[in-house]
Amino acid sequence: MARTLPLAVLLAAALPLLFLCPADAGTVGINWGRVANDLPQPAAVVQLLKQQGITQVKLYDAEPTVLRALANTGIKVVVMMPNEVLSAAATRPSFALAWVRRNVAAYYPATQIQAVAVGNEVFATAKNATAQLVPAMTNVHAALARLGIDKAVKVSSPVALVALASSYPPSAGAFREDLAQAVMKPMLDFLAQTGSYLMVNAYPFFAYSANTDVVSLDYALFRPNAGVLDPGTGLKYYNLLDAQLDAVFAAVSRLGGNYNAVRVVVSETGWPSKGDAGEAGAGAANAAAYNGNLVRRVLSGNAGTPRRPDADIDVYLFALFNENQKPGPTSERNYGVFYPNQQKVYDVEFVLGGHTGGGSSNGGLGWQDNGGPSSPSSGSDPTSGGGVKATKTGEAWCVANAMAGQQKLQVALDYACGEGGADCKAIQPGAACYEPNTMVAHASYAFNDYFQRKGRSMGTCYFGGAAYIVNQKPSKSPAAHLLLVPFSFNSTRNRVLFS
Repeated sequence: MARTLPLAVLLAAALPLLFLCPADAGTVGINWGRVANDLPQPAAVVQLLKQQGITQVKLYDAEPTVLRALANTGIKVVVMMPNEVLSAAATRPSFALAWVRRNVAAYYPATQIQAVAVGNEVFATAKNATAQLVPAMTNVHAALARLGIDKAVKVSSPVALVALASSYPPSAGAFREDLAQAVMKPMLDFLAQTGSYLMVNAYPFFAYSANTDVVSLDYALFRPNAGVLDPGTGLKYYNLLDAQLDAVFAAVSRLGGNYNAVRVVVSETGWPSKGDAGEAGAGAANAAAYNGNLVRRVLSGNAGTPRRPDADIDVYLFALFNENQKPGPTSERNYGVFYPNQQKVYDVEFVLGGHTGGGSSNGGLGWQDNGGPSSPSSGSDPTSGGGVKATKTGEAWCVANAMAGQQKLQVALDYACGEGGADCKAIQPGAACYEPNTMVAHASYAFNDYFQRKGRSMGTCYFGGAAYIVNQKPSKSPAAHLLLVPFSFNSTRNRVLFS
């Protein structure tokens, strides 16, 4: 007869795996824009991508020199059909076929083109082409099928949040009346039928910058905060990007149809490192915090939203370089992770420890608040498994992730105070740090003690997603309650965050 092991023994055996093996993760890519006159040559850029472990790029065209430079690198590529030719592609299948032959088939498979973005934010920037969008997508897909590469190369179109008529609370998300049945439903039907995904461009920066009186900076940057309750579902949100994405998911659900298999890819998101006087929040420290925390969240397998907690969401950061010829406010020219001289604007890594090429399961590092100016990488080489580094300089604390839930926090707390070896005497009844007597407060104390005792080394602030790193000393007092009221906002990028 097989021996049944006691539950305690099973838990003891499983805990190290729980804390070191996050769920399947999404991937992180980057948008390679070229609206500048001082950028490196494509071959040099490709070397930079490889050095940084960046394995996916999204382009805003199908420039031959760029596509040739990306050949035989293993880097996956999204090319874009410009808005200006959508009408021709929609009305002339022969045009779509010629375009695909010239801009996709001519380079594939040496250049691993994985998708064609048909247009960019058409509803916001090329409204006269709205009616042509889905027919153009259909003809591009038909061209790919005729050439026998439709299974490998998907077709989609980046959608700005101006497509939403309402997005607050997230459960009230709905597409605009002029788009819902006429464009979005046919698009989602097409995506479902072809096994493609919905591309969404989302920028929490704009919501915060225009509404600092009601939007918490911590809420925008994935930092600890009191959270925002959606009264329609009872779900609680701890970051603005989740709220935006769940508004899209809600809008999709309102269309009816079976679109559960249609994944969402965040085709653009980012935070500027510099802005004008009126652009609150723009700065290198906040950009590093937003992008750094987002990258770690995605690669750690924690990118699911309250509405879709198990979703593995792929993200493309905006952007690779600062682009000095982009019009608009100062922020528009300062979204880059790199300066044109290929030096980092701030320190953000694209891989987790022990892996190059983000997107696979990894050594288990959780979120890390990377909110500071660029600093030396301490010799870490992403191409040799350096990846996201534990904080070795400055101050860092490990705190509990309230989103993990009471059960996961309790299991992690028991491990930290038991087998993990953390000193938890101070959080016992009557001891100095017993108050506030909450799971999050006690777990934060234990996790941080464990983290500091382990020398803040790689993977020691993860606890199966129950913890993450901050660089500002946590307060023992409860965070102030965040109120989030409906509002509309139109920027030079035509993003609507809430309405």
